[in-house]
Amino acid sequence: MKKINLFVCLTVGVTLILSGCVTVGTNTTQNAANRNAIGGGGGAGTNAGVDALLGGGGKRATEGTGRAGKSSIRGTAGTLIRNKMNEQKKELERIKNVRIESINNGQAIKLTFDSNNMFTVNSSSLNQASRSSLTMLAGLLKKNPDTDIHIYGHTDNSGGDKVNVPLSQSRAASVKSFLSRQGVAAARITAEGLGSSQPVANNETIAGRQQNRRVEIHIVPSQKMILDAGRGNLK
Repeated sequence: MKKINLFVCLTVGVTLILSGCVTVGTNTTQNAANRNAIGGGGGAGTNAGVDALLGGGGKRATEGTGRAGKSSIRGTAGTLIRNKMNEQKKELERIKNVRIESINNGQAIKLTFDSNNMFTVNSSSLNQASRSSLTMLAGLLKKNPDTDIHIYGHTDNSGGDKVNVPLSQSRAASVKSFLSRQGVAAARITAEGLGSSQPVANNETIAGRQQNRRVEIHIVPSQKMILDAGRGNLK
């Protein structure tokens, strides 16, 4: 049921937002209604749709292979957001010890930190190298305030869920706390521990388990960025 609701939410949100993106600036009655929807007067349906596009549906809304990856914003607004996020991605590529990639058709960014290089074994305390990288990340996030940040902690399958889920949660929370202390608004950040539920490699090998121990940071457009893009005001 949760998946169905998210799909409906995304579909409604994209339809309402994008129906006005192409036509804003003309003087028809229909386009006036479109402007109201883009500007926030569209009611709960628009807000719910925007929330889903921003990640309100959890991990599926920000992963490039999830529903939002197939429901990214199209048309002029989508191009404006894609260009803006690409500019940020180029800045983020200066950070060391992190893998950076575009997701959601270029409208969001995923940073992957190797947990082995961030924390000691079975710990959520950040080491000095990771603090340096996260300090630089915080500066760039503050420079670009019209994004939201979703942090996901991941583990391998050693130890079971009773160990892995709390550990992944505490690691995600540790990253969130550090970014907040560096001046990134806490309201922009969510943190979630997913344990071993989303492996990216084979847990039967040492190398695979190492890849699965990671922290992902997804940077997605905020509601303000989406609405600015819909109005054609995104710079």
